[in-house]
Amino acid sequence: MTDENDSPSRRRVLQAIGAAGVTGLAGCSGGGGDEGTATGTDAGGATGTATETSESTGTAESSGATLNFAQSKSALDFDPLKANDVPSLQVTERIFDSLYTYEEGTTLTPQLAAGEPEINGDGTQYTVTLKDDITFHNGEPITAEDVKYSYLAPAREETENGSEFTMIDEITVVDEKTVQFDLKYPFGPFKHKLAWAPVPKAAREEDREGFNSDPVGSGPYELEDWQEGSYVRMTRHEDYWGEKPEIQTLNFTPVSEPTTRVTTLRNGENHIVQTVPPKLYSTVEGISEASVQERGGLGYYYLAFNCNEGPTADKKVREAIDYAVSMDQAVQNYVEPAGTRMTSPLPQSIIESWGFPGEEWADIAHDKDLTKAEQLLEEAGVDKDYDWTIIVPPDDKREQIGITVSNALQELGFSNASVQRLDWGAFLDKYATGDEDDYNMYTLGWVDEVDPDGFLYFLFHESEEGSTNGCYYENDEVMRQLDEARKSPDRETRKELYTKAVTSILEDRAHLPAYNLKNSFGVRSEVKGFRPHTISGINPRMTGPLGSVTLDD
Repeated sequence: MTDENDSPSRRRVLQAIGAAGVTGLAGCSGGGGDEGTATGTDAGGATGTATETSESTGTAESSGATLNFAQSKSALDFDPLKANDVPSLQVTERIFDSLYTYEEGTTLTPQLAAGEPEINGDGTQYTVTLKDDITFHNGEPITAEDVKYSYLAPAREETENGSEFTMIDEITVVDEKTVQFDLKYPFGPFKHKLAWAPVPKAAREEDREGFNSDPVGSGPYELEDWQEGSYVRMTRHEDYWGEKPEIQTLNFTPVSEPTTRVTTLRNGENHIVQTVPPKLYSTVEGISEASVQERGGLGYYYLAFNCNEGPTADKKVREAIDYAVSMDQAVQNYVEPAGTRMTSPLPQSIIESWGFPGEEWADIAHDKDLTKAEQLLEEAGVDKDYDWTIIVPPDDKREQIGITVSNALQELGFSNASVQRLDWGAFLDKYATGDEDDYNMYTLGWVDEVDPDGFLYFLFHESEEGSTNGCYYENDEVMRQLDEARKSPDRETRKELYTKAVTSILEDRAHLPAYNLKNSFGVRSEVKGFRPHTISGINPRMTGPLGSVTLDD
């Protein structure tokens, strides 16, 4: 994963290796320049220009109750059971409501559900009751059967979201409005799996392929028209069961080139543009009719080592690399103000909400010390003629992290230390092979997980389900801790296990944590009530308990 928008998959890159896709990786969704996230699949390379924006969606000045929003990539899927990249999720989140949704942060609140789920004593059974009088856009009621179908279909159809629900053993329709989930084992993060959008079983089964481009949702907007790579137009559903948004028409336009995207903000073609790269913060701040609005994201960007083959399979070499670079300086030079330094695999919001020892973890990272780096490399017997290979995805920030490491190795006397910038397809083919000839190190990212399990299990566990583990990290005690933590219903037990696991992961230096990106937006002054959300796909939230987005005349 790279930037929020550049992620090809919603949550993991892993799936590209295992089942079929890579979801959590931030920035796999393509393209380039100052953006990019690594989630695991290419989200498409639509560019879009200022001319295309005005021709296809109308300009901000003449839009009235129309809000124009520039994404950095084109949406691909409008079926929430298939949608797996951030641009698509931003569309489906407007068209479909979920059983539960997130408030300002990562606290769940009922949406289609009538209240909190009932959970049995050992955490293996969750029962959800739906609200009365909620309907899809076609007027049909939302039923427990629709909910059951929506949880089972992704795995049955082998979609990229199929691995999301492997902990479910059985789903029972108790009555028309009540659904019961029985789990194979207590799964601590399961409540977050309830933030899932039901689809109408009958309508989708009638034409699955057609449903992806002409969805029947339950949310505040309906899909009116779209053209891949050009625009998505949504209109307010006037019979929406909940609070209707103030904005009648919502247009999404992909504009992949960052400078062009900012130009459409300056000239009023777009009211909001997503993702402000570090180099363009001052440009947006210099627009008198606009400002930067941002919120810390749920991301983790890192340098990973090939622990399977080559010199980096030696912990001593990995520690030498940590001594050789100043990650603080690299993040300051190439990421800030669009992101912040990370010193663990967990975003600061998760560290704070769980009470993890973030300051202690930060002390594990080394300050730059070339003397110690050289000493460790000599002890490990790494020849100065060794050819180092660092592969990076098409993202400037992650490339600069790779270049920082390459420069440090050259400073230590290794003349052959190359950085290979690959397109997403080539990168994903290489980064998980474990082959020394393909890479010694790589840079990637992971986004939008709301529980520690979503970062730690999928990035470090050696199981087939978990392995976005292109670093081939092995530590039996850590594997045990990650297994026990995800299967415990007790938060304090999980906290203790994760604390120990993260400490070992950092000491073993399977990764060198680098930075987290902010969910950043350029927003024109006529837009009122827009609040960036920490979860990428929820943006732009148009209505809710905190108020609606409106436009001044």
